[in-house]
This record gives sequence, structure tokens and C-alpha cells, in this order.
Amino acid sequence: MRFRGWIFPAAAGLAALFAAASSAQPAAPRAATRETPAEPVVVELFTAQGCAGCPEVNARVEALAAEPGVIALTYAVDYWDYLGWPDTFARPEFAERQRGYRRPLRLRAVSTPQVVIDGRRTAPVAVAEALQAVVAEEAARRVFPPEIEFRETGDRVGVGSGRAPAGGAEVVAVIYKPGPQSVEIGAGDNRGRTVRQVNVVRAVEVLGGWTGRPGLYRLPTDVSEDEAIAVLVQTRADRRILNGAVRTSD
Repeated sequence: MRFRGWIFPAAAGLAALFAAASSAQPAAPRAATRETPAEPVVVELFTAQGCAGCPEVNARVEALAAEPGVIALTYAVDYWDYLGWPDTFARPEFAERQRGYRRPLRLRAVSTPQVVIDGRRTAPVAVAEALQAVVAEEAARRVFPPEIEFRETGDRVGVGSGRAPAGGAEVVAVIYKPGPQSVEIGAGDNRGRTVRQVNVVRAVEVLGGWTGRPGLYRLPTDVSEDEAIAVLVQTRADRRILNGAVRTSD
């Protein structure tokens, strides 16, 4: 598969945009003839250690996570805990994030495992090739996203100008541990199995709103050296992810 590349714009480009913002001058609209920057595909997996059908899909998403141009994020939900195994990674806010997709994606209900691509659509998970095909389709989408740049100081991220969606958007920081983690399950449907998950999310924080004009946002400080931050620009109304970028400790 061919995927869109990462957004790491030249510092001079965003510096000019931020200068415009600081002088309270509206940013000039991006010219239609300008080549569209490539942006990654954001793959969000909602899963649970107590879900019997989840380990196979976890493995498929782990394979996608290794592809260039893909940001794969695993959110552990807590509503499977009633089966007898409290998920060691789950948080109620992750289930709330999943439920936030139900109405805009016109889903009758949420389920696990569930994969959401770019906040725009769900993807079939039963067959690896079908999941890959949806990611490839999103990779081919040509859009004009706002650029994202992490400051060298490591404490802030810049988001450039762009067409503001109806209802505005928000800049979201997703803190996660890159790579796979394995947990031995001691109860419930997966008792006796070792469940493996990749890029497990620890926390999600909204950094502020984005209305189409460039701005700087302060990054969370409670991030350990073995964790990464994915910054997503996501619409408020229909939850589409306009762009994303990752900062690691490397």
C-alpha cells in the first residue's frame, strides 16, 4: 500500500503564519493551485482485553501501525469489565470518545472491536485485506489540512491556517506508549490468553479550539520519556480528523 507522508512543514512557513496571527491580521487563504501537503491516516481502534474477538483485530491494527503514513491509536474501553476481567488500560473517557462517533457515523450502537478511520468512517475488521483497503482509500484522499508543527522547545505545537469547518474544530493531544504491550488475562472470556495491543492510549486532552486561523497550543507536561503525543485537529460537529502529527521522545 502507498500511504500519505507525515506533516513536518518547514519552520519558516508556520513561523510566517504565527507572525500573522500575533499581529491580529487574518491569514491569507491557501491558494487553490498550491500542492496539497500529504497527511497521515489516523486509525483508531476501540478494543478491550476481555473481548474474545479483539486479539485478532489488535494484530491487524498492529500491522497497520508499522506502515509509513499511518497513526494507529488503541483505546481500551471499560464496558467489558463486567465479564470478570478489569481492563488494565481502560478508562471511561475512551468509551465516551467511541460513543462520540456513533451519531456522526450513523451507527446504531458502538461495539468492540471497532476501527474508525480519520474520524470519517468505520472499517471492516473481519478481514485484514478489507481493513487495509479502507485505509488505502483514505490515504488517497486529497484535502487541504492545516499544517502541524512541534516547536523545538518541546512544550508547544503550532497549527496553521485552513478552511474552518462548520462548528469549528479542536486540537486534541493523545498520549500513548508506542509499540506493542502484552497482558496476561486471568479471568473472563480471554482467561489464560496473552493479549497484545499496540500504541496504547493513556490519556486524551483537548488543547483548545481551532477556527481556521493559525495558533500555538501548549502540550501536556505529564508525558514520560517512553510515551509519544499524537496531535489531532478534529471537527466538533462530525468528528472528522483534518490532520495529525506525532511527537516522540527520540
